[in-house]
Amino acid sequence: MEITRDRVKGTLTISQEGYVKKVLGNFGMDQSKPVATAMGAHFTFTAATEEELQDQQEDMEKIPYQSAVGSLMYAMIGTRPDLAYSVGLVCRFMTNPIKEHWLGVKWIMRYMNGTSDMKISYRNEGDFVLKGYCDSDYAADMDKRRSISGIVFTLGGNRISWKSSLQKTVALSTTEAEYVALADAAKEAVWLKGLMNELGFKQEAVDIYCDSQSAIALVKNAVHHERTKHIDVKLHFLRDLISMAKIRVLKIATDTIQLIFSQRFFQWASFKMLWSCSEFQRSDSAH
Repeated sequence: MEITRDRVKGTLTISQEGYVKKVLGNFGMDQSKPVATAMGAHFTFTAATEEELQDQQEDMEKIPYQSAVGSLMYAMIGTRPDLAYSVGLVCRFMTNPIKEHWLGVKWIMRYMNGTSDMKISYRNEGDFVLKGYCDSDYAADMDKRRSISGIVFTLGGNRISWKSSLQKTVALSTTEAEYVALADAAKEAVWLKGLMNELGFKQEAVDIYCDSQSAIALVKNAVHHERTKHIDVKLHFLRDLISMAKIRVLKIATDTIQLIFSQRFFQWASFKMLWSCSEFQRSDSAH
């Protein structure tokens, strides 16, 4: 991991370019054809059947699937939030992978081969305020039909926390899936706010942005009771946090939040949002 500080421009960048190139070389993907997205839209991963496992057992024993996914996960945790969703997909099949799953891992490596020189950048500008963003992918798990929660937190416009995870329960509607994602974001917001307080940075309510108007309405008021009374009580702690002014849930445009969670936002550092966020930049880009 390489850390570079530019006192004149007031930036600090963190890069794992050397690590990424080493990983690609170890798995023979350093000469692969780059792709533009971290995961192809044509992939629909499902758990392997007993027949598939038996037919492909000999071939898969020669493939270092777990090692490759672990290497991708290390890069994702360190400096590559754009890999969070795709790595989350392939890591579900660590126990019994098949060739289709391995093709997904190789696709991620092809994406990394074209973006190995990207690095996350932190700037000393804007208000030192904690903000959160959340979204969900409804029924994305093809086996158990569970949804995926995605959250990103920025501090002073700099990305400091990100996560893409499978929800623990099956959501019966897109509203419920967004509501669970909001709950995940709220828990992270409470923890980050407590850490900031310990470090001496006081903040009142943390703004959490969501693109679902129905989920926001459900958080602020117990509407649609007959349709939502099945939602687990533990998720309703969101209302307590709002009533205690620890968080605020705000509406954000769907197009905007898609940019927050897409790799396009990370790749083009010249793109400016209505608020500043930490960005990825290429090694040869000027900032």
